[in-house]
Amino acid sequence: MSNLFLVLITTALINNVVLSQFLGICPFLGVSRNVKTAAGMGGAVIFVITIASAVSSLLYDHVLVKYDLTYLKTIAFIMVIAFLVQLVELFLKKTSPSLYKALGVFLPLITTNCAVLGVALTNVQNELGFLESVITGFGTAVGFCIAIVIMAGIRERSELNDFPKSFRGTPAVLMTACLMSIAFYGFSALSAIA
Repeated sequence: MSNLFLVLITTALINNVVLSQFLGICPFLGVSRNVKTAAGMGGAVIFVITIASAVSSLLYDHVLVKYDLTYLKTIAFIMVIAFLVQLVELFLKKTSPSLYKALGVFLPLITTNCAVLGVALTNVQNELGFLESVITGFGTAVGFCIAIVIMAGIRERSELNDFPKSFRGTPAVLMTACLMSIAFYGFSALSAIA
C-alpha cells in the first residue's frame, strides 16, 4: 500500500507531467487564464487520464497481447481516449454549460493531449499492472491539475502587474512556467527520503 502511495506522490509532484516531462503544454498554457476554468480542465483531465489508464491497461493485456496486436496500441489508446473525451463533453454540456463554453476548443483537445496518450503508453512500456496503471494515471492527472491551477492563480494575480512591454503576455507566462518547474524540482528531494 505504501508503494502505491509513493507512486502517487512521485507522479503528481516529482515527475509532474507538465513541469518535468513537458507533456500537455497546450492546455496548460491555453486554459490557465482563470482558476475556475483551470480547475474544470484539471477535473476533466483527471477523469480522462485515470479511466484511460484503466481501460488501456485492460485492453492491452487482455486483447492486444492475447491476439498479438500490440502494434495497434497507439491507435487503440487514441480511440479509448476519444471516447472518454466525448463522454466528458456530453456531461459538461448538460451539467455546466458555462464551464463547457469556457473550456472551448481545449476540451476536445484532450483527445490529442500528449499527456493522456503518454501516460497510457508509458504504463504499457513500463509493464505496469492494472492497479499500478490506474494509480500512475491518477497521480499524473492530479499533478497536471495542481500545475494548471497554480499557473492560473499566478496569472490571475499578475494580470494587473506592471510588466515591461517586452515581457507581457506569452513571455511572462513562459517565465512563470519555468519558475514553477524549478520549484517542483525541489520535490525531487522527497525521492531521497523514500
